[in-house]
Amino acid sequence: MGVSLQDADPLTEAEHLNFWDRQARRLDWATEWSTVHSFAPARPVPGRIAGGNDDGDDVELTVPVIEWFAGGRLNVAHNCVDRQVRAGLGAKVALHFEGEPGDRRTVTYADLQDEVSRAANALLALGIGKGDRVVIYLPVLVETVVITLACARIGAVHSLVFGGFSAEALRFRVEDTGAKLLVTTDGQYRRGAAVPVKANADQAVAGSDTIEHVLVIRRTGDDVEWTEGRDVWWHDVVDSASPEHTPEAFDAETPLFIMYTSGTTGKPKGLVHTSGGYLTQASWSFEYLFSHPDPELRERDVHWCTADLAWVTAHTYEIYGPLSNGATQVIFEGTPNTPHPGRHFEIIERYGVTSYYTAPTLIRSLMGWFPDGAPASYDLSSIRLLGTVGEATNPEAWRWFREHLGAGTAPVVDTWWQSETGATILSPRPTDASFKPGCASRALPGVSTRIVDDAGHPVPVGEQGLIVVDRTGPAMARTVWGDPQRYLDSYWRKFAAQGWFLAGDGARYDDDGDTWILGRVDDVLNVSGHRLSTIEIESALVAHPWVVEAGVCPVSDPRTGHAIAAFVVLSPSAGTNPAAGEDVGRVLRDHVAAVIGPIAKPAAVVVVDDVPKTRSGKIMRRLLTQLFENTALGDTTSLQNEGCVPGIAAVLAARPDR
Repeated sequence: MGVSLQDADPLTEAEHLNFWDRQARRLDWATEWSTVHSFAPARPVPGRIAGGNDDGDDVELTVPVIEWFAGGRLNVAHNCVDRQVRAGLGAKVALHFEGEPGDRRTVTYADLQDEVSRAANALLALGIGKGDRVVIYLPVLVETVVITLACARIGAVHSLVFGGFSAEALRFRVEDTGAKLLVTTDGQYRRGAAVPVKANADQAVAGSDTIEHVLVIRRTGDDVEWTEGRDVWWHDVVDSASPEHTPEAFDAETPLFIMYTSGTTGKPKGLVHTSGGYLTQASWSFEYLFSHPDPELRERDVHWCTADLAWVTAHTYEIYGPLSNGATQVIFEGTPNTPHPGRHFEIIERYGVTSYYTAPTLIRSLMGWFPDGAPASYDLSSIRLLGTVGEATNPEAWRWFREHLGAGTAPVVDTWWQSETGATILSPRPTDASFKPGCASRALPGVSTRIVDDAGHPVPVGEQGLIVVDRTGPAMARTVWGDPQRYLDSYWRKFAAQGWFLAGDGARYDDDGDTWILGRVDDVLNVSGHRLSTIEIESALVAHPWVVEAGVCPVSDPRTGHAIAAFVVLSPSAGTNPAAGEDVGRVLRDHVAAVIGPIAKPAAVVVVDDVPKTRSGKIMRRLLTQLFENTALGDTTSLQNEGCVPGIAAVLAARPDR
């Protein structure tokens, strides 16, 4: 790695503020800010200390208050659309849209300005204004980007919901936000079929909520139930609206969106991100990580972030980051293997994608479908940069990714960040001379992290600890919608004295001082006193040619504390390999023991068709524990593949030890 964390000189506080002051000036502001940043950390409430336990959970604390660019005013949508048109980029392609059935559409910045202005006027006509919440339950469509920007344009707060979520998951978000408008479709295309959507939307708003209208896009042409007076067609109210709209400037701390993220317990948390700070960090970090290092050559850039638009990665690196930089990008409605596993390669070739940013789970799928790389019939030579996000990338998958999609030479920005941080915190630099497969490397300029033990003390090299963000960026979430106490308790209470943000992930330093992310702290296994990372065991399993995907979880064991259960998805080669007649479980257990050590050998190996994953590609390991132990299942509303859960339960029920 070019420069290690230990070699980097941390910014002083003044340099930190000056850095973000400069990045904010990349944007258009109607009014300049008076103060760059202020932070009131969590502190004991005088005279109200309930005190009692060692970790301070009973101490009453104030909720942290974060503010960036106080007094500054801007319009987020103006910076993403109008500013580009005024800069002479009206004819430049903003979006190459590809639908799953094969329909395609090219949208220029001038087109986008027209459509966003129409949608903004339609929202106003429907009674939506500043501060009103709009829930957007859509697949990846041009209209999804349009309505998101239209909300930003008028100061409404948007909350995007994955189009594959259940009616119950949607209902919670509609009711929790107190939304006045729900935007949805008649249906969506998924895995080669037209899937109804409007019925889920109807069910979600059938209870006690504040919804006044449901705005419906005609996508599949299917018949839908209709509630007169409440339901309105997109083509009736948006397409006919005026394309003339003057955006209003809003205070930098005006809420921009609510992003729901599932916790290990309790209901999903609605993280609130605000306008000026979020856009500043999203815009700068996109340019830093993904834009061509030579500004003269950025006209050739075609960015593709494969995330669903409802995920925070898409907000930052598929909507606000790219558009605020005047970038051209691809958006794709469908699944990566519809109608064939090479669909992504086809799209890369068609549009000349230069930066391809995706999740490790998709890399592992591609590796399973194409173990020897993409067929020579696909031209992937346009790729200049690769990126990963969601979880730590298994080294074997990382090597396959770089060798077969990046010709063995493309930089890989293996980014670590969260819904809470709003933008990338750790990543290798695109300009690094060498890379460590699966390593998050070091903090980006303007932010910093440290790895500590439970008491906040630095951990030795090689030892697992807690990663904290000790210097946050302006994109940091400000609160949990309607529940500031949960914001305090989830993220700030543990290290309130130091003012550090607790990310909830385990991590370790290597000998160079670079950071390796080891997965959620809740997923750490303690076997006979040995702390083991689920990511490391999964990486060992994926390195075996029989395994495409692996999810490892702790299960109770009266002798060792935790035992290891491994859920594996097998590759086609597992059935054709001469050794496949052997017991798969024994072979894989022995493989893990050889790669890591006998202490890491799984007690059980369960072969399944899929492992449960959130829409961001994270494996939901605590659900695997609950399934294995046959206990009550926690919240599953954030799963993108909820249908795999009954299949896993059936496999477990059929095991002879049950």
